[in-house]
Amino acid sequence: MRTVTAFPFIVREDRHVWIPMRDGVRLAARIWRPERSDTAPVPAILEMIPYRQGDLTARRDSIHHPYLAGHGYAGLRVDLRGSGNSEGILTGEYLEQELTDAEDVLTWLAEQPWCTGRCGMMGISWGGFNALQVAARRPPGLDAIVTVSSTDDRYTDDVHYMGGCLLSDNLSWASTMFAYNSCPPDPAVVGDRWRQMWHQRLTGSGLWIEDWLRHQRRDDFWRHGSICEDYSAVTCPVLAVSGWADGYTNSVFRLLAHLSGPRKGLIGPWSHKYPHLGEPGPAIGFLQEVVRWWDHWLKDVPNDVMDEPMLRIWMQETVPPLTAYEDRPGRWVGEPSWPSPAIRCREHPLERNRVARSGEKVGVEELTIESPLSVGQFAGKWCSYNAPPDLPYDQREEDGGSLVFDTDAFTDRYEILGSPTVELELAASKPVAMIAVRLSDVAADGRATRISYGLLNLTHRNGHEDPEPLVHGDHYTVSVQLNAMAQALPPGHRLRVALSTSYWPLVWPPPEPVRLSVFTGSSRLVLPVRPVGEREEMALRPFDDPEGTPPIPVSQLVSGDERWTVSRDLVRYTSALEVVKDLGIIRFDDSGLEVARRAYERYSWVGDDFGSVRGETEWTVAFEREDWKASTTTRTVLTSSATDFHIHAELRAYESGQCVATHEWDRTVPRDLV
Repeated sequence: MRTVTAFPFIVREDRHVWIPMRDGVRLAARIWRPERSDTAPVPAILEMIPYRQGDLTARRDSIHHPYLAGHGYAGLRVDLRGSGNSEGILTGEYLEQELTDAEDVLTWLAEQPWCTGRCGMMGISWGGFNALQVAARRPPGLDAIVTVSSTDDRYTDDVHYMGGCLLSDNLSWASTMFAYNSCPPDPAVVGDRWRQMWHQRLTGSGLWIEDWLRHQRRDDFWRHGSICEDYSAVTCPVLAVSGWADGYTNSVFRLLAHLSGPRKGLIGPWSHKYPHLGEPGPAIGFLQEVVRWWDHWLKDVPNDVMDEPMLRIWMQETVPPLTAYEDRPGRWVGEPSWPSPAIRCREHPLERNRVARSGEKVGVEELTIESPLSVGQFAGKWCSYNAPPDLPYDQREEDGGSLVFDTDAFTDRYEILGSPTVELELAASKPVAMIAVRLSDVAADGRATRISYGLLNLTHRNGHEDPEPLVHGDHYTVSVQLNAMAQALPPGHRLRVALSTSYWPLVWPPPEPVRLSVFTGSSRLVLPVRPVGEREEMALRPFDDPEGTPPIPVSQLVSGDERWTVSRDLVRYTSALEVVKDLGIIRFDDSGLEVARRAYERYSWVGDDFGSVRGETEWTVAFEREDWKASTTTRTVLTSSATDFHIHAELRAYESGQCVATHEWDRTVPRDLV
């Protein structure tokens, strides 16, 4: 990324700003704005997230908020209620209180003499979520949003459940927020009351994983904040962004298809990162694109931002299967609208070991599969949060425990854009079952790179609101939608469909092993095919190189550690996936604050004993300065029986090396056809 220091406007930073809410609670904010805004007001861009603007996101914030300010905007970074240095307690995701607070912040902005009253919201992940959700409330002054790595449907397309299946990332994410919610405010900002605020958080934030496990079907808990309940509520312009290695690409396509107001979609090769920091590359000049977007919608600049394609995506070329990539080869392509009238759906029947050609007749045959628990060891993360090494590895490692269907080798280049679907006629031996469907690009040498996948809890075959158990011997027709994708396949390569009855540890397995019967003749693969060479490609303005303001200086005092280890003991038949993300210790040079973060995850099992699966996470977060030292450790263990989930959680808080708070939880949550 190229750092920029010269801008049209000289920027001032207001580091510690308090914003009052209607109930008297104050939120902590940092503001970057042009110096001349005191006499020449500017529009404001709001980002509200719970990740501590004073330290944990300070370096990232320093790259793009001053950049926006240098182009004539006020960049406002607010800690959510109960996070960072803000007052109050944070007790859940996207609560009514959070959205009301956002409206209060927008009202406060409109009252500032340096703001024109025209505002946008921008954010990645949590900040992208609440930008969409606040937009659906249509508060005065919110004129446009940029939502990155977010979703319109909190149940079907978020970190908790996928296709009605419980994701292990539900545990991982709950553990992340368990750790973050336990962090203290900074005494240098809030003063002597930091300790009281800290202990309020330690006792009041709750155990979020329990809340999420008590809502295993799509109910009002998940409908809240899911703008898909009423797309028409969002009327302001929306720029929706994601990456193919991210977990949130599907929502970009749905937003473009269902919103009626001005909208644009952008999907690159990136993981869960802003595109100007995008990994895998190529990263792009995203901040330049954002400035053009805000110029058009908040300053009425007559640029051509809305004259370009509605959807711009990175068409990925074939790559060997690796858990991390520095760059993904490909090219930018555009579609003038979505759904695109140019995309053609091709139906391919499934027969034994083979994906037949479109229109080919195949016979009826019963194929059976009962997958070992080891299928899924090489699946990677549901979402590549940090880009490596959490991408799926060679799928041949998984295919031995799956039903596999291959196309013939392609004789011409073949491009897929959109969400493939696999339609299956099947029967199950048990009342609760799941199916995982993987789509892989198979090279001439046999290496298989997963390019998409989908999951379905078969008790949710008729919807996620009212699941129904399966009846042994009955036949069911189900449709499994795979994640959206853009993939080019060269001549000589094949597509592979692989079906499995488990996908652990990406997905929590069913209560007991299940044998599925899949019937050919009526089962098929439906591919959204983008024509190659049959139409003139849209002329695309090239993206600029990524740039931003110089990040604040930090010193790495203790190096970090990153590991992703799969192990198997062939004497005791124990297997495990262990993940370490240790950022070491860094010092913020301007404040002298030292911060340490370490996360450890372990997913284990014994043989094919479905009752042995276990997820365990441990977090340590520590803060230290010359006159202050505080840290927390958290631990969460999730296990299950055929009838229940079992949660054990621990929280320890330390001040100057002495334990000052201890909390433990033991909870049992009944399984609800999961």
